[in-house]
Amino acid sequence: MFSLIYTKLFFPQARIIRLPFDIRNKNLIKIGKNFTSGFGCRLEAHALIPDVKYSIEIGDNVQINDYVHIAGGERLVIGNNTLIASKVFISDINHGAYSGPKHDSPLQPPNDRELSTRPVFIDENVWIGEGVCIMPGTTIGKGSIIGALSVVTKDVPQNCIAVGNPAKVIKVYNFTSNVWEAVKS
Repeated sequence: MFSLIYTKLFFPQARIIRLPFDIRNKNLIKIGKNFTSGFGCRLEAHALIPDVKYSIEIGDNVQINDYVHIAGGERLVIGNNTLIASKVFISDINHGAYSGPKHDSPLQPPNDRELSTRPVFIDENVWIGEGVCIMPGTTIGKGSIIGALSVVTKDVPQNCIAVGNPAKVIKVYNFTSNVWEAVKS
């Protein structure tokens, strides 16, 4: 009952936010209609890029389950009708830079390294399984599924099933035969 009262007072457009719920810098987070959260979720937004209105944008009818941690510093978008299982981590932020023109030294303590960001885009109708990590600079295409305990380090095309560490596409949906077909490696 307490969660329902909290939801209606602070997030009237949401369906229900189960407490405890940790939200940091709410003004940098846009939450769509009918949002549902599980217990112990954490949304944290940081204004690391100038002139960005929202660091985290969550679409309509998104459900995140228990102990999901989402951290955005530049642009992290979760599309409509996305379902996220428990214990999932999604972030566009990294402590330090390890590619591109600038590289941080392993001799420098991680907390002293400048935060770097690379946008994350999760399209609509995506299902993200238990314990998944979605890393900075990745896109997950519309209608795709990410299998449990996978680590997404590269883009996943639409209408695919990706699994593993690092996540690799193992199936693609065939709209002619209406079946998920294995990808030949």
